[in-house]
Amino acid sequence: MYNRKAEPYKIKMVEPIKLISREERERKIAEVGYNQFALRSEDVFIDLLTDSGTGAMSDWQWAGIMQGDEAYAGSRSFYNLEKSVQDIIGYTYFVPTHQGRGAENVLFPLLIKQKGHYVLGNMHFDTTKAHIELKGGRAINLVIEEAYETEKEHPFKGNFDLEKLEAFIKEKGVENCSFVLITVTCNSAGGQPVSMENIKGVKKIADQYGLRVFFDAARFAENAYFIKQREAGYENKTIPEIILEMFSYGEGLTMSAKKDGIVNMGGMIAIKEDEELYTQVRSMVVPIEGFPTYGGLAGRDMEALARGLREVVEEDYLESRIGQIEYLGQRLTDAGIPIQRPVGGHAVFVDCKKFCPHIPYHQFPAQAVCVELYKEAGVRGVEIGSFLLGRDPETGEHLESPMEFLRLTIPRRVYTDRHMDVVADALIEIWKRRETLKGFDFTYEPEVLRHFTAKLKPVE
Repeated sequence: MYNRKAEPYKIKMVEPIKLISREERERKIAEVGYNQFALRSEDVFIDLLTDSGTGAMSDWQWAGIMQGDEAYAGSRSFYNLEKSVQDIIGYTYFVPTHQGRGAENVLFPLLIKQKGHYVLGNMHFDTTKAHIELKGGRAINLVIEEAYETEKEHPFKGNFDLEKLEAFIKEKGVENCSFVLITVTCNSAGGQPVSMENIKGVKKIADQYGLRVFFDAARFAENAYFIKQREAGYENKTIPEIILEMFSYGEGLTMSAKKDGIVNMGGMIAIKEDEELYTQVRSMVVPIEGFPTYGGLAGRDMEALARGLREVVEEDYLESRIGQIEYLGQRLTDAGIPIQRPVGGHAVFVDCKKFCPHIPYHQFPAQAVCVELYKEAGVRGVEIGSFLLGRDPETGEHLESPMEFLRLTIPRRVYTDRHMDVVADALIEIWKRRETLKGFDFTYEPEVLRHFTAKLKPVE
């Protein structure tokens, strides 16, 4: 069994949760078309749908909530947040947004100049891919092959394949590429980190061809922790030192602060030194998000985020946070359940291609396990696979995801290891009867980001 230190905090307030009966759970999931997004939270016992905005804030952050300056323009809380961004990220310019997709909606139209241009990433997340495509771009994944081999150990499965990156630029022409986007950690690959060596390699190639480098920085602190733990030469550096170096290789970033900002709502665009781009962002943010010194956020939210950014870089917090993910991953591995290894920074990703090899990709094997987990124990996970991936925009055919994951996403500072045991015990029971699981088909399918609102039925 994986041993780790005690949590570096004590519990000051609790929120009751209730496990409804198996019969109720089966009825509830059927009523919402077997889509876990449509469940009411009161009908969920342990909620592992996402780590986005679901974390527990500290007493210091809650004190900041009370001190938030709600001025429409020039809020004191904005300047406190700006100072945190400059100290921790190291970029000069900053604009808040209501969340990460708000940041993408503002920045991407300024970077994607022509329809059909490519955005080169290690592995784009679903909403990022959607925003690229809505702006006329094409999202290209260039992650290393090891990311697709779930049982293979590799310390940085979020890395770009540098040879593929350069070959793609040469084949398609640099004039047809908009920019490079490095996602840290790489969510769609299993919450996998990107090494500093790889980031530097991406920057070198981008500079060679005159391409700009940006970060999707939702889980930047977790990525820095992995660099410290796994990459030679960084074991004696502090987390803040690693973060500053990491971001020095980019021109800017978008961030959903609902992850490593440890807040319930918030996001940002930060720009290193390009004042012209910053001016364009400030102009664009006004009609879409709000005035540049609040960007869709209340002053109290900005104050909480200013403090959360300083807490997330504390090494004992990161050790505890990632240690809990490792604990759940180890329990599943010990039971023989296939997962993405090593575990990432925010979730355990169950390999449902191996869990349910009898269910074809177009019947969504990971969604089958997801539904069964809710029935078994009231645990809500999320599918990261072909259901999420959607259809080819040109042919309309189902796209086959290279990986069919059930993502068990752990909120920050919310659950105990005993909750992780409930999740593990439930999955182990399902694993024993996995051959009985059935796939799903649509009764309603939206055109964009279908997994959020689609309705399904079991395949008979």
